[in-house]
Amino acid sequence: MASERPGATEMLLLPATLTLRESRDTLRLLSQALQGERDGEVLVDASPLQQFDTAALAVLLECRRLALAFGRPFGVRNAPEKLSALAALYGVNELLLPSAPAPAALPAATA
Repeated sequence: MASERPGATEMLLLPATLTLRESRDTLRLLSQALQGERDGEVLVDASPLQQFDTAALAVLLECRRLALAFGRPFGVRNAPEKLSALAALYGVNELLLPSAPAPAALPAATA
């Protein structure tokens, strides 16, 4: 999964299922990929996710922590709507999904 050019974007792919049961192995694999390539932006493609729980957020937060420790920008792309909603519920959407659109504001009441 490592990129070939220094400073290039490294794309990491999440599995289809990421629950507590899979979280340890998934985190180990993603951590190894992050440590193998220490230059450029780290992007996690969440599009394969179909079944997940809050462990997916924990894995993504740890990947973000590792990337930032290496001085690398971090982002999640193609997050399923339910993952975005879960991140918002737990208040970590700005950390993991900063490019996600903010919830629509309620229209102002007119007098």
